[in-house]
Amino acid sequence: MDFLSYFQLSVTEMLIVIFTVFIASIIRGFNGFGFSAVCISGFSFILPAIEIVPIILILEVLVSIFMIPYVWNKIDWKFVFQMQIGIIIGTPIGLYLLKFLSPDITHLSICLIIIFFSMLLMKGYSNQKLNIYPVKIFTGIVSGTLNGLTTLGGMPVAVLLLVINIQPIIIRGSLAALFFITDIYAFILSFFVGIVDLTTIYRTIPLVIILPIGIAIGNRFFIKSREEIYRKVVFYFLIVISVVGIMKVMSNI
Repeated sequence: MDFLSYFQLSVTEMLIVIFTVFIASIIRGFNGFGFSAVCISGFSFILPAIEIVPIILILEVLVSIFMIPYVWNKIDWKFVFQMQIGIIIGTPIGLYLLKFLSPDITHLSICLIIIFFSMLLMKGYSNQKLNIYPVKIFTGIVSGTLNGLTTLGGMPVAVLLLVINIQPIIIRGSLAALFFITDIYAFILSFFVGIVDLTTIYRTIPLVIILPIGIAIGNRFFIKSREEIYRKVVFYFLIVISVVGIMKVMSNI
């Protein structure tokens, strides 16, 4: 098909992309994060990392817009702006490293760290002492760097929110707001450093229809879940997606 030449993907590859985005948007609608992690797991079988990152940045901005009606009144804006300071510092670092480093080692490291903290959280670990400004700035820098390098910036922020025992509905809303701002910033930077091109834009156009459907389904699941169920789902999701990430990185070595 001639129109597929715009995407530079085969029919099978395009179907994989559509299915991955659909599942990722359901998870994002439920968790408030995880969209990028799922997309990386699916896209990495058919695209190199430097082509995946700009696609996900665009989709993350769009998916956050679609989430606004569900989360607007449940956003901790103070947390969002404190975290954003660190992300502003970290994002250019991650985008710079993307052009010169393989993200596999970074991906592997963050997956191992996420598994470790998820296991602690499942055992009931929490620490309100970490709910302080310096920790949020540091987490923001780590998140921004990872977001520019691998688009996995949501995972360390989600872990921090769980550790300081924030309510699920606030976690979901705050993450949606945070990464709406973050990914617009990262997309603008990636455009100016030459990571985004017309092929990236073409690849995202047919996916826009999928996003609100998945978000609506995920939101319905969230409404029906209890807090303890939400936390268990998030913990298991973090572990599973990290294990998948480790397996993918190991297969590349």
